[in-house]
Amino acid sequence: MIKSLVTGGAGFIGAHLTNELIKEGHQVVVLDDLSGGFEENVNPQATFIKGSITDHQLLEKIFNQYKFDYVYHLAAYAAEGLSHFIKRFNYNNNLIGSVNLINESVKHKVKCFVFTSSIAVYGTLPPPMQENMNPAPEDPYGIAKYAVEQELKVTHEMFGLNYVIFRPHNVYGEYQNLGDRYRNVVGIFMNQLMQGKSLTIFGDGSQTRAFSYIGDVAPYIAKSVEISKAYNQIFNIGADQNYTVKDLATSVMNSIGLKGEIRYLDARQETLHAYASHQKAKEVFSITSSTSLNEGLKRMADWAKKTGIKKSKKFEGIEITEKLPPLWLENIE
Repeated sequence: MIKSLVTGGAGFIGAHLTNELIKEGHQVVVLDDLSGGFEENVNPQATFIKGSITDHQLLEKIFNQYKFDYVYHLAAYAAEGLSHFIKRFNYNNNLIGSVNLINESVKHKVKCFVFTSSIAVYGTLPPPMQENMNPAPEDPYGIAKYAVEQELKVTHEMFGLNYVIFRPHNVYGEYQNLGDRYRNVVGIFMNQLMQGKSLTIFGDGSQTRAFSYIGDVAPYIAKSVEISKAYNQIFNIGADQNYTVKDLATSVMNSIGLKGEIRYLDARQETLHAYASHQKAKEVFSITSSTSLNEGLKRMADWAKKTGIKKSKKFEGIEITEKLPPLWLENIE
């Protein structure tokens, strides 16, 4: 049986990926420290291990025990804006932890290492962003992701470790952490609406993003190890159609059947327009259709209403408070 490790498998994308791999017949081990995920998200057919990718001794033990064929590395703290204020935490979790995994994958002759990078590596390059552009990340999160991409490239050249890199963007859907106030705007909006609160938008809401439904992302990440021409390649993956954040707010209200006021906050430093070309992924993975924003939001809204309101906690490990948006310091639930 094929043995696969999914890091971050209790999180949003990781839980969906685990389900896809089990459908494909993989024996899956999920490693997650539950800092952003929930154990109940993990498919009961998977083996769950609570732990961190920063614990290299734990990784050595797990790799020795399970002899993985494939590694799917999704564990990360994916908050671009907040990463400016948690630099040490960001690099420890998103870069050093990844290096620990790469080391073990080399030592144990893993057949392919699948890594979820991010559209954040492009920074403010003009959209639609394409894989042949030279990345120019503008925040520590994007820098860490790009560094891991570069590490995989040189590791392949030195040791022959095959890899597939995905750059997803603005993915939403069931299992998203509704209580995370620092990332995942769709989940933030739904949680605010269910609490009867105003929707918070940084700036005037004219920022554009292509919001990508999880069902259009996870299956292709899962199957990538079966497609040899995907090896040692980078792929943007996600939705083609972009929307403003202000328009998204209206669509979320419609999907969940609740109305709310919009509270505009001071703009924060962020890329204003970020969406990508997916022509390469469409050709290699034979992608022919995608879920519309309205349909995807409806599916997530139905799940969110069953799941209910989630408490939003302040991130306790802020390292720099200068220029930190005041909303991120509030002790609200």
